[in-house]
Amino acid sequence: MERLFPQEVDLRALSPLTLAFVGDGVYELMAREALVCRANRPNGDLHRLSVALVRAEAQSAAMDLLLPLLSEEELAVFKRGRNAHTARAGGDYHRATGLEALFGYLYLSGNIARCRELFSVAYGGGRTEDDGKKGR
Repeated sequence: MERLFPQEVDLRALSPLTLAFVGDGVYELMAREALVCRANRPNGDLHRLSVALVRAEAQSAAMDLLLPLLSEEELAVFKRGRNAHTARAGGDYHRATGLEALFGYLYLSGNIARCRELFSVAYGGGRTEDDGKKGR
């Protein structure tokens, strides 16, 4: 699969927050797609579940699983995003920004397969806390 808007971009010229801006959208789309592929649910349920997957605390926890798997280059992108000056403070928020920068970098570099691989590790293909409650 290729990027949705396949125009050339110089990744070295982009700030980590610009990478995170793109990565936020990529990550959210992956979370939403994973949820709808698992079950057809009411829109409100889908929204609630997607927010649970993409909120800063969940993304920070995902990094605990992903850090050991990152290449040196990927780790450097994560750290640039994590260390970027943002309007919000807090460890989870900074780690989430690093994760988003990583996903933005991978997506813009055309490495969609790596995005899928890391997302699958982080969320087991989109499992949520509600998956065990279906049918109740």
